[in-house]
Amino acid sequence: MTGDSFEHLREWVGKKEVRSDTITAWPIAALAATLDETNLNVAHGSPVPNGWHWIFFLEAKPASELGSDGHPKRGGFLPPVPLPRRMWAGGRLEFIQPLKIGDSISRESEIVSVEPKTGRSGTLVFVTVRHTVKAAGAIAIVEDQDIVYRDAAQKGDPLPPGKSAPPNPTWTRSMMPDTTLLFRYSALTFNGHRIHYDENYATTEEHYPGLVVHGPMQATLLLDLCRKNADRPIKKFEYRAQHPLFAGQAFTVNGNLDGATSKADVWTANETGNYAMRGTASF
Repeated sequence: MTGDSFEHLREWVGKKEVRSDTITAWPIAALAATLDETNLNVAHGSPVPNGWHWIFFLEAKPASELGSDGHPKRGGFLPPVPLPRRMWAGGRLEFIQPLKIGDSISRESEIVSVEPKTGRSGTLVFVTVRHTVKAAGAIAIVEDQDIVYRDAAQKGDPLPPGKSAPPNPTWTRSMMPDTTLLFRYSALTFNGHRIHYDENYATTEEHYPGLVVHGPMQATLLLDLCRKNADRPIKKFEYRAQHPLFAGQAFTVNGNLDGATSKADVWTANETGNYAMRGTASF
């Protein structure tokens, strides 16, 4: 396929949808348990940690409307990109005011760009969605989410080479992503993508070496690292997936604060010390 094959998908730019939800305590408590967060206050009116809004506004398509990969079939709000692999590539968030347990919330989503590209791994299509989250009518979060669609991997294709992350970070946390962690996170986000819980599918159909750790979970862990170690609230956060992480392989969540710029470089790294996700938090 060439870039011209995807030009019609630009017709989706400007398309919008609106969803409503209520922040209740149980999903917050369940995510805290999943991430081994033991001290989070889930009383009514308590603030919701940054990034935890991803467990709300969930899409619940009937089983008959799912594709073979577990995602909803192509079309609808997102453009019907005819490439088999879909991944959460990164994003940018601005946190304007905290969400609180008990809030009635709304989210307006808009397709802001559809960009076909050609890379070393073949054809890519990047779709950027802007989410504006409101509570009580006031804007709380503005988020640009990047989704990448790509060609199918072939059996025997090597993973791209990694890039070494900095040694000796100021903040660090070690994680061992087992199948239970990935299953619980998939359930909480109602994410049916089979690469996260169906090992046979992940290895034989998408040719990964194992189950894939979720991108938004890594981003959430990076935000949590800042929340626990910085003495000021996060105003902005941007991040980009660099390399997949897999179940059964330890990884670390890391950060270095630059006091002069009020920013922190944050990243996850695999067991060989290479970047998996990189981000910047601004305070």
